[in-house]
Amino acid sequence: MSTERSLTRRLLRQRESPPTWLGLFLVLAWAQSHWLPVLPSGPVLRLAGTGLILAGIAIFALALAEFRRHRTTVLPRETPNRLITGGIYRFSRNPIYLADALILSGAALRWDAAALLLVPLFMSIIRTRFIRGEEAGLRAVFGSEFDAYAARVRRWI
Repeated sequence: MSTERSLTRRLLRQRESPPTWLGLFLVLAWAQSHWLPVLPSGPVLRLAGTGLILAGIAIFALALAEFRRHRTTVLPRETPNRLITGGIYRFSRNPIYLADALILSGAALRWDAAALLLVPLFMSIIRTRFIRGEEAGLRAVFGSEFDAYAARVRRWI
C-alpha cells in the first residue's frame, strides 16, 4: 500500500504544473462569478481586467523569450543550465508566476471582483509548491551567484 501511495504521489507530482493550477483557479473564478455573483463587473472593471490580462501575457512572453535566448529549461522541476538575470528577470525573479497572477486578477475583475480573493491563495500555492523548490535548486546549482541575484531582485515584483 505504501509503495502504491508513493507511486501515485510521484505521478501526480510529474503531472502537476503551474499552468494546471492557473487553469483550476480560472475555473474557480468563473464558477464563482456565474453561480455566486457578489461584485459583478461593470465596463471600467472589465477594461482594467483586460489590461491586467494583456500585461500578464506580455510579461509571460518576455520571460519565455529570455529562456529561449539563454537556451535553458522553462520547466519548474528541471535543472537549468543558466541563471537568467537580465531582461524581465531584472525586475522579478518569477515573472511567469507574476504573469499568471496578473492573468487571474484580470479574469477576476472581468467576471466578478470578489474572485480577487482567490489571487493570494493562488500565489501562496505557487510559492509553496514551486518557487521554494526552484529557488533551492537554483541555490544548489549557482550558489552565491543566485544568492546575490536574490538579494537584489524581489521574488514577485
